[in-house]
Amino acid sequence: MTENGFNMNEMKKRILSGVTPSGFLTIGHITGALKNWVEMQNEFDSFFMVADLHAITTRQVAADLRQRSLDTVAFFLSAGIDPEKSTIFMQSHIPAHAELAWVLSCSTGMGECQRMTQFKDKSAKNVDNVNVGLFSYPVLMACDILLYQANYVPVGEDQKQHLELTRTLAQRYNHNYSDTFTIPEPFIPKIGGRIMSLQEPTSKMSKSDVNQNATIYLNDSNEMIIKKIKRAVTDSDALVKYDKNKHGIANLMELYSIASGKSYNDIESEFRGAGYGDFKQAVGESVAEFVAPIRDNFMKYRSDKKLLNEILELGREKAGREAQKTLRKVYKKVGFYQL
Repeated sequence: MTENGFNMNEMKKRILSGVTPSGFLTIGHITGALKNWVEMQNEFDSFFMVADLHAITTRQVAADLRQRSLDTVAFFLSAGIDPEKSTIFMQSHIPAHAELAWVLSCSTGMGECQRMTQFKDKSAKNVDNVNVGLFSYPVLMACDILLYQANYVPVGEDQKQHLELTRTLAQRYNHNYSDTFTIPEPFIPKIGGRIMSLQEPTSKMSKSDVNQNATIYLNDSNEMIIKKIKRAVTDSDALVKYDKNKHGIANLMELYSIASGKSYNDIESEFRGAGYGDFKQAVGESVAEFVAPIRDNFMKYRSDKKLLNEILELGREKAGREAQKTLRKVYKKVGFYQL
């Protein structure tokens, strides 16, 4: 789209974010990422990525990874990501990610990667598969961002350290070789909502949790959602009142607030004198109603593989073009001979 001879996307700041297809998406992805992306695509030149290269730092079944990668694209669309406004692409379709990762790995200190708390956490959980890819994961993440000259990156608490390393690597390269990379800034989304596990409410809800009752997946049936919420961990006093130190009830109130649009005060008034049974039933029904249209849209998009492939091909063309622009500059500046 052009206006007065200018490309509108070029006038916008650029934002990049991605989801790793290591499991089925959860309600937390809607409240914590996709809902924000829908807002962002109207304000920013938006690049949204299925981060399948990152997925293989843990062992994957090949057929499952391929299926989940397409599932993720379908969920992008079902949440409202518009491929005419945003660039949707598969990370592995763009070879420049891996190519730039080698270059930046050669200027990243061992200590910088060793300090990453996510590496320590994931190593502890996967003691039989502590691989070099898991160690250098933050360098690849930096390349994901820097290849597209992203101005902003939406980050949660668990990714802030990685973004700081990205900024450090970009500044170091620019200092050594002249300005090449845009220094990305963290973007704090307007829409919040950190959803915790239904069974361990001090931990973030995870798509790879072995306890299926802990997570609300976006393809769960209404009945399954209500059942999981009824089984959710709370506390013994049966009082519906927000208290951040009572993690179970606070998490259910967060879910109800997101699904219904009601404030915590409204929720406390609604259930004053009621027990957890009535409250959990209302939360379950509200969350089920919230998820249902997303699930229905997902089924529609997921059944149209031709459409998904067309969107990914468009994304590969645009993302590949932008990535190659950056990679050519990098290769020239480090001294690679190019034909």
